[in-house]
Amino acid sequence: MEAILEQLIDSPRLSLFQREIEQVLDKEKAHREHFIETMSESEKVEFINGEVVVHSPVKLQHTVASKLLMRLLDTFVDSRNLGFVGFEKMLISLTRNDYEPDICFFRAEVADAFTPKQMCFPAPDFIVEILSDSTTTRDRGVKFDDYAAHGVAEYWIIDPDEEVVEQYFLDGDHYRLAYKVGSGTLTSRVVEGFEIPVQAIFDAEVNLAALRQLLLG
Repeated sequence: MEAILEQLIDSPRLSLFQREIEQVLDKEKAHREHFIETMSESEKVEFINGEVVVHSPVKLQHTVASKLLMRLLDTFVDSRNLGFVGFEKMLISLTRNDYEPDICFFRAEVADAFTPKQMCFPAPDFIVEILSDSTTTRDRGVKFDDYAAHGVAEYWIIDPDEEVVEQYFLDGDHYRLAYKVGSGTLTSRVVEGFEIPVQAIFDAEVNLAALRQLLLG
């Protein structure tokens, strides 16, 4: 049990806190429903802790890393019928918040139930977030905690400035850092068999070589 929850349970003000929390959540629920109804497909937006977050354009290095990893992961998953890979505009609706991860993967058992006009999706099995100046705090903070709480089994945080990838695996309901690397290879535990050179995320030539290897395999 979280320490803060233990403190609340032990407090004589517990019932008062409950009423205040319910009021906040009721107001937030109405705001969230309005967000879902009015959100535009032309914007990259998220709903986080009661606030609508509109994302600004990203630097080229962010787009390159996203494109290169997406190309490898999507090709690997499609060629083996492992599930579905989503990117950027795919809205993930968790208990309280709605996110649009840079890249996410759903195993086939989940993805097979998706419908063509579906707009909101459950927690994926694997998520990748690529850091930018405006998203670092959330990617390492509220998203890190929320993804773990909702059972996202594997989480990669990519730093395009340093060309480094942090690979986290779910341990209970919290993430454990498995690797932080800028070279060598990365092997996914969730996307079975997916193994790529780290530099294939940042270097187009390395990416093409890795893509050829994936197709041959």
